[in-house]
Amino acid sequence: MDIRDLLLKNVMIMDLKATDQRGAIDEMVAKYKAEGIIDDDQLYKEDILKREAESTTGIGDGIAMPHAKDKAVKRATVLFAKSEAGIEYHALDGQPVHLFFMIAAPEGANNTHLQALAALSSLLINPDLVAALKKAKTPDEVLQLFGDAQEAKDAKDKADEAKAAQQDAAREAAAAASISAASADGKKPFVVAVTACPTGIAHTYMAEAALKEQAEKMGVDIKVETNGSEGVKHKLTAADIDAAVGVIIAADKKVDMPRFDGKHLINRPVIDGIKKPDELIQDTLDEKGPVFHAAGGHTSAAAEDTEEKKTLWSRIYADLMNGVSNMLPFVVGGGIIMALSFIFENAFGAKSQWFTFTNNLGNYAFSFLVPVLAAYIAVSIGDRPALMPGFVGGYMATVAAASVVHAQNAAGFIGGLAAGFIAGWMIVGLKKLFAGMPHSLDGLKTILFYPVIGLALIGLIMFFIVNPIFAFLNGALINWLEGMGTGNAVIVGVILAGMMSIDMGGPFNKAAYTFAIGVYQASGFKDGRWMAAVMIGGMIPPLAIAIAATFFPGKFTKTEHDSAMSNYVLGLTFITEGAIPFAATDPLHVIGSSVIGSAIAGGLTQLFHVNVPAPHGGIVALALTNQKLGFIVSLLVGTAIASLILGFWRPKAKENA
Repeated sequence: MDIRDLLLKNVMIMDLKATDQRGAIDEMVAKYKAEGIIDDDQLYKEDILKREAESTTGIGDGIAMPHAKDKAVKRATVLFAKSEAGIEYHALDGQPVHLFFMIAAPEGANNTHLQALAALSSLLINPDLVAALKKAKTPDEVLQLFGDAQEAKDAKDKADEAKAAQQDAAREAAAAASISAASADGKKPFVVAVTACPTGIAHTYMAEAALKEQAEKMGVDIKVETNGSEGVKHKLTAADIDAAVGVIIAADKKVDMPRFDGKHLINRPVIDGIKKPDELIQDTLDEKGPVFHAAGGHTSAAAEDTEEKKTLWSRIYADLMNGVSNMLPFVVGGGIIMALSFIFENAFGAKSQWFTFTNNLGNYAFSFLVPVLAAYIAVSIGDRPALMPGFVGGYMATVAAASVVHAQNAAGFIGGLAAGFIAGWMIVGLKKLFAGMPHSLDGLKTILFYPVIGLALIGLIMFFIVNPIFAFLNGALINWLEGMGTGNAVIVGVILAGMMSIDMGGPFNKAAYTFAIGVYQASGFKDGRWMAAVMIGGMIPPLAIAIAATFFPGKFTKTEHDSAMSNYVLGLTFITEGAIPFAATDPLHVIGSSVIGSAIAGGLTQLFHVNVPAPHGGIVALALTNQKLGFIVSLLVGTAIASLILGFWRPKAKENA
């Protein structure tokens, strides 16, 4: 696919009218909708804003590349827009943005589309092209400039590929002869790099192009592996890595790290690959990067240099979130199916086939909650060898089979958390223990030593230590909750529900939800008091935004008002993330009002003794609660308070001032 097939003349904006970042995004999204490129402007804009919240797409030199890949996009397109005056876009260099390339990729974009988008990204590294685009007056000029640049790049890429093939062959031959260090031809130093960004559309390939261009200027041979949406390209071989002076990781997501064991390695965000390629290459040549040791555990590709520079809490939180994120599909799928089963029970009776099938199916999903949580906490710490012991440890935490220690309760959710961390660090310890073994036995580590020793150790630890301790604590927690008076319960409900609105999907939100899930699981999926607090607390932020936009339209721009309407559905179905785009642009008013409303609602759920025996579903869970009126009153009161505070407190939108 030619780049010009993506750069359509009818979706170019040669004179952008917007004066700020939000306005520019609104104007470009509106153009996409008007030209039929997207069929859901609210969804597409939400994804654009989520990407901007992660890190700005204003890459500097007057360029911004906002991008999203979702089901709202009907065809892969790049919208070119130009602002003569320049727009403050929070770019990395602090300068105004003049050129915008808004990339729209369909959810199921094929490799052809992705390759074309990658090519576009790499072209924008060319300063001559950027300078010419800033002077272009018509869409035809833009297309001609890109056509000429693409032809020149294609010719260069063809020559580079031929040269790279020769160098690969030379390195393979050198590896066979046990030659390493500098480039195999003995003329130029050689480095390897990996680039990756979360969406894998733009920054991945821009970093690749910048590193290759800078390496050529510095007289350095380089091979860059890209981890983009189309998969891994130009994968580094063992011979490449062995021959390299050092390794550059320019990535914002996890990449395959153990293969770099023993190499000097520099680990930076992907944007450094775009903006600081000279520094990265020179530091690699000077071997300033620390020697990477794979046996030390996992390494996050977004860390500045090494995992050791992270704080202890940030490492624990990242490991925990890896477990929670992999567990959530079981929670959501099982929870909604379970909710349906109770509806079928009320309609057709407890012996109906509809009830028994859906109830069993939901329970099957729930039975994996703790094992999956533990397994992926362990994987985050100890990589793949930790998966099996983590999974087994998590499963052992769910069963009260500790007859040796006469435990009456299972270790439960809390024991599963412990199992994940123990299994992960246990594998880290085993890696260090076996680090001195001959390389000829490396294959036995993963297929024999780690599985067998890991299983034996986690079994002993869980059976004789973790299960007895946490079974006792779990039982004590259940007894405490059962004996808790209404006053104390209200305070806990206020805290849990308020936490759901502090960061809307972040650590506070996840901590509150994880606690409620733990109690729910420990009670045999019956005690849903805290699920009621966190569920209603999580429903209120998007609902409050939707209602405030409806009754206080002057406080929202037209685009914000239109986007807010989707939050009625998101709020009712317990998808708190619908509030994130609004919280990102106006955190004080949106988060402040949401926390107050959610906290009040959470306290009311405990005052009314609302029990929601399902971990998801939102308004669907109303059919399951023992206190339907209490559920409704808590939700309505909390939402009304949050929406009124937001409506009166939020300043009038600039376009309505």
